[in-house]
Amino acid sequence: MTEIRPGRLNGITDVAGVRVGHYEQIGDGWLTGTTVVLAPPGGAVGGVDVRGGGPGTRETDLLDPRNLVERVNAVVLGGGSAFGLDAAGGVMRRLAAAGIGFPVGPEPHQVVPIVPAAVLFDLGRGGTWGRAPDAAFGAAAYDAASDGPVALGTVGAGTGAVAGGLKGGVGSASAVITGGPVVIEGGLTVGALAVVNAAGSCVDPSTGMLYGLPFGLAGEFPDISPIEPVAAPVRGFHTTIGVVATDASLTKAQCQKLAGVTHDGMARAIRPVHSMFDGDTIFALATGTGAPLGPVEFSALLTVAADTFSRAVVHGMLAATGAGDFRSYRELVPDLP
Repeated sequence: MTEIRPGRLNGITDVAGVRVGHYEQIGDGWLTGTTVVLAPPGGAVGGVDVRGGGPGTRETDLLDPRNLVERVNAVVLGGGSAFGLDAAGGVMRRLAAAGIGFPVGPEPHQVVPIVPAAVLFDLGRGGTWGRAPDAAFGAAAYDAASDGPVALGTVGAGTGAVAGGLKGGVGSASAVITGGPVVIEGGLTVGALAVVNAAGSCVDPSTGMLYGLPFGLAGEFPDISPIEPVAAPVRGFHTTIGVVATDASLTKAQCQKLAGVTHDGMARAIRPVHSMFDGDTIFALATGTGAPLGPVEFSALLTVAADTFSRAVVHGMLAATGAGDFRSYRELVPDLP
C-alpha cells in the first residue's frame, strides 16, 4: 500500500540540497520581490512547462530535452513583470563567483550559471509604477537562501501577488512516498513551491472554500467553515509561477513531463487557470540522489507532484497577509488558527 506523508518541513526544502531565499521591498511605493530556488552545487536536471497566454520567462528554451544543457543551478521567480527578469542576473553573478555553472573553458572560474526564470505581474500594486526587482534583488535573495523552513505568504516573489481579488503569496508543501509501486528504499521526496498570483480565483464563489483544500494530507489544514461567497475575480494581468523538485533520478524529458503534470495541481486549485492574462509557468528540478524510476514509479511520482502543488497553493493563500488595497483570505475567516 502506498503511504504519502508530508516531509519534515512540509516544504520544497525537504528535497535534500534544495535551498530557498526571498527578498522583498514593501512601502514607499514598493510591493514586490524575488524568490530564488537553488539546486545543489552540482545542479539538478531541469524541465519546464509554460501554459499561460502571457508568459514572462528566461532560459526556458534551454530546458527543451533536445538541447545541450542538462542541469540547472537555480530558478528565479519574481515580481515586476518582464522588468523583474533582471533579478536572475544577480543570482548568476553570485553563482559565478562561487565557480558554479556550466563549464565553458579549461579554468574552474570559466562557467556560465544556468538560471531560468519566470515573473508575474504586480506592477503598480505598491502605489508607484515601475518599482520592480533588479539584479540586487536576486543577489539578496541568493544571500538569504536556506535549506530550513520556507517563509510563506507575503514574501519574496509573492509580495505583490493577488489571486481572484484577494492577497496571494508564496506557498510550499512536500510529500514523502513509500510503499506501493514505489519500491525504492527510503521512498521518494517531492516538494513544490507556488507563487499564487492568478486572474482566476482560489476560492469557490458558491461556498467561499479554497478549491485546493480536498488535496491536503491528514491534519494538514485547519477546519474551515464555509464563509460568505467572495467577489468575482478582478480583471488584469497576473500569472502563477512555481517549482516542483524531487530527489528522484530523472531524465530531462521526464522533468518536462513532471512540470507538465504538475500544472494539473495548479488547475485544481485555481479557476480559471492558464488564461490569456496569466503566464502560468512551472519548473521541475530532479536532484538525482535516488535511483532511476520505472514507468509505474514515475507515474506515481507525477500524481503526487500535482497534488503537492495544489497543497502549496492553499498554503500560499492561508499564509498571505493583507497589503496595499488587497485583503487576505484570513481576513475573511478571522478564526483560523
